[in-house]
Amino acid sequence: MPVFAANLTMMFNEWTFLDRFDAAADAGFAAVEYLFPYEAAPEAIAERLARNNLQQALFNLPPGDWAAGERGIAALPGRFDALKADVERALDYATATGVRRLHLMAGIADPRDEDASSSYRRSVAYAAGRLAEKGIDLVLEPINGRNMPGYFLNDFGAAETLIAESGLANLKLQFDIYHRQIIHGDVTMALRRLLPITGHIQIASVPSRNEPDGEELNYSYLFGEIDRLGYDGFIGCEYIPRGHTLDGLGWFRPFARS
Repeated sequence: MPVFAANLTMMFNEWTFLDRFDAAADAGFAAVEYLFPYEAAPEAIAERLARNNLQQALFNLPPGDWAAGERGIAALPGRFDALKADVERALDYATATGVRRLHLMAGIADPRDEDASSSYRRSVAYAAGRLAEKGIDLVLEPINGRNMPGYFLNDFGAAETLIAESGLANLKLQFDIYHRQIIHGDVTMALRRLLPITGHIQIASVPSRNEPDGEELNYSYLFGEIDRLGYDGFIGCEYIPRGHTLDGLGWFRPFARS
């Protein structure tokens, strides 16, 4: 049965960040993820995880200046020293939380630009190598251009090729079903082909990015397919609740921890 991780950036916004851990556990989640932990102390997050017997499924490495529009710096020429510092900062939180996979955001850049491509490959190789020393996987997520215009890694084929060519055992795909449907469609066949290189899965309805209980995709079928394929990782609930988070958890009740 899938193990679902509540995304505390998007869900449980009725609570302050640290209190979202308690709320997610009370709702029956056994794991959590979020975009960024860096405004809270790593020790404070570790305490909430331990208090609630929660696993930390995933979070992102620092994204650069988010408020200024940066969405990662891995593909940005001239930012390699900053990226190396960001990896160390993320590792402090990884040590505290016990997370086994981190996501590296690529940034806003043209994938046809040779300097951006070279910078991205160098950043990925460095980050994956450094994380491997700690037994942590690095995951790469293609993101659709509607939600994030100009994002460098906007194609699943490009991610698949990079992972295959890298030869890095701890470099994996972050298969966000919402982004896959918008970019390419053909979700089930892609899951069947790409699951061997997939380190994390995320879900949301399409096109509204709400609870996974309607619209274009049949998530009941997809959850069964993911089980049938033998996936034993986490499924991150990276969706925006339509209303109060708790009111939208009907889809999750069969999977909730008692």
